[in-house]
Amino acid sequence: MVFNVTLKQSGRQFQVEPDEPILNAALRQGIGLPYGCKNGACGSCKGTVCSGEVEQRAHAASALSNDEKTRGMALFCCATAQTDLEIDVREVAGVGDMQVRKLPTRIAAIERKADDVIVLKLQLPANERLQYLAGQYLEFILKDGTRRSYSMATAPHAEGPLELHIRHMPGGKFTDHVFTQMKERDILRFEAPLGTFFLREDSDKPIVLLASGTGFAPLKAIVEHAVHQNLDRPMTLYWGARQKKDLYLLDLAEQWAKDIPNFRFVPVLSEPSADDNWTGRTGFVHRAVIEDLPDLSGYQVYACGAPVMVESAQRDFSQHHGLPEDEFFADSFTSAADLANPV
Repeated sequence: MVFNVTLKQSGRQFQVEPDEPILNAALRQGIGLPYGCKNGACGSCKGTVCSGEVEQRAHAASALSNDEKTRGMALFCCATAQTDLEIDVREVAGVGDMQVRKLPTRIAAIERKADDVIVLKLQLPANERLQYLAGQYLEFILKDGTRRSYSMATAPHAEGPLELHIRHMPGGKFTDHVFTQMKERDILRFEAPLGTFFLREDSDKPIVLLASGTGFAPLKAIVEHAVHQNLDRPMTLYWGARQKKDLYLLDLAEQWAKDIPNFRFVPVLSEPSADDNWTGRTGFVHRAVIEDLPDLSGYQVYACGAPVMVESAQRDFSQHHGLPEDEFFADSFTSAADLANPV
């Protein structure tokens, strides 16, 4: 027995098997729904169940509140259909055009950029070319079947290895291995491209790029893609970190500000050290955006990094500073720890 799911905004329909997550069914049938983590931690796939019944499975409390459940909302990455459904969720054009593939890869380089950040470069098999959208991510498939997600920091047009920016999570099974045991020429497997975080090129609105930590990675791909495409929309990159050393590619971002027309770079430190001799902006990075742009009604925002930053920016920008909800695009860097206490 299968259930029919109708998308309220477009009228498109797809079928979902019993016990199959609604998001998985949509993607399997070429229908692009928004998503990030696919495990109930980030909230990107949230939408409204207009009619019918779903079973909402375990998820992070921050991704779907009890109040939102009461209002009929669900996380479609971990909700299954109990009846035919009508759902209201934003469709994403373009994702279905990219073939998701599983590929082997060889470690081409391991470059330490900060105490806790490594730039990992991946060499694909000869004659293989991965097609993806700037901002999307890949998932490493580990030997025990578990997965780890990392944004691709390389623009899709670029030749050479794929670049990832990996922050060490002490006690993290994969990042402990990367920082202590991984060697050049090691072989890994991954699946890509994934995610609905990518540059929307059909708009002429000025762009705010908002990063914390290694959330800089997909924004690097977006900036380099925009330059390659000769997009002339104004772009401002706000990159937040604790201390100056955590802005691990500061020279690159500063060079962009010199070389790219209509591009601004605003670094923001939350806890600068005395050694930093910091004279720039301080505090929360999303607050720096608000200080500069109190009216965001004419902008698009692309936010990537720690969940608390992404959630705060989405709430404050939309509720208090005029940003249309459908002009906020995000990739929240969730980890296994974010699902440690699911509800």
